[in-house]
Amino acid sequence: MMPLQILIVPDKFKGTLTAGAAAEAIATGWCKARGGDSLHLLPMSDGGDGFGEIIGGLMGGKVHSTRTVDAAHRPHRARWWWDVPSKTAIIESATVIGLAMLPPRRFHPFELDTFGLAAMLRSAAAKGARRCVIGIGGSATNDGGFGLARGLGWEFFDGEGKPLECWTDLSQLAHIRRPRRFRWFEETLVAVDVGNPLLGARGATRVYGPQKGIQPEDVKPAEACLHRLDQVIKKEFGCDFSRQSGAGAAGGLGFGLITFLGARPTPGFELFARYGALDQKLKSVDLVLTGEGAMDDSTLMGKGVGQLAARCRQLRVPCIGLAGMLGRSAKMKRAFVRAYGLTDLTTVEQAKARPAFWLEQLANQAASQTPDGLPRRQRV
Repeated sequence: MMPLQILIVPDKFKGTLTAGAAAEAIATGWCKARGGDSLHLLPMSDGGDGFGEIIGGLMGGKVHSTRTVDAAHRPHRARWWWDVPSKTAIIESATVIGLAMLPPRRFHPFELDTFGLAAMLRSAAAKGARRCVIGIGGSATNDGGFGLARGLGWEFFDGEGKPLECWTDLSQLAHIRRPRRFRWFEETLVAVDVGNPLLGARGATRVYGPQKGIQPEDVKPAEACLHRLDQVIKKEFGCDFSRQSGAGAAGGLGFGLITFLGARPTPGFELFARYGALDQKLKSVDLVLTGEGAMDDSTLMGKGVGQLAARCRQLRVPCIGLAGMLGRSAKMKRAFVRAYGLTDLTTVEQAKARPAFWLEQLANQAASQTPDGLPRRQRV
């Protein structure tokens, strides 16, 4: 067989495998069928779970930890990464307020907020960070960044001048008091993996609230609270960020970071591509293997795996997709030269019980079906 140079770039298989563990499983399975190929592993994150470890690792950052609270205000110690040469802090919101950190169905989103994230930002600023890169995917919250703002010294009052301490009381918001310190870093980048606005049919509550536990009857009051927050901010500070791409990410945390921290939203995949020198690596390989827990048409709407597939097409590098659950459509067929799903080999229950084993089997099957004469792209 003609040896191939292969780049393995999976995202996490949510709830079962980290991106790094998925990359190792794919490599193991592939080698059993094509041991002569050269494999290069580059686990990916576009802003959600695993963002800190991946981006921090690519930048050579040192691990630090901070005492804080999770989304339910339970005591918690969370990791963040510190790159000394560039004075950059890398923070992953999911390590603080992540949905995966909470017991299933124990807390309602109305009981959760982003307050604990403020301690991370304060720690980074105290360390001397000039830049802060924050991945905000995977959150359990829907508070529009209200908790974060309170943790950074912002104060919220109702019409009688009483302070508001719960985001579900924001429908009564009448006045916001800005803290003395507003800018904590010279530059704050927010890695977002979606482009949704804060409010409306495509907003944070309606689109992502249900996966966090928001019920149909909760949508109207939740939306009313975020709408009032947006109204008062417009009135008092003359700024309108609710329609900005990514404002609805992480239950409106994108909006909160833009508004209360002066942050700039950036596609998480582009940050990963920059720090991982992705284009340079793609130009030196013959084949790319990628994947995540579920791949369907939504994967091609801004998610990291979809953007990687598009980048491969631009550079004429064949790309194979490996998924837990695979949606088959004309769009998916155009995106990947081939795509495989674990549910073609086993049941969902078995795949979740032994994810690394079954992903190895899937990669082995893909390798066995890769022809010796795989068309090589024209070098660029």
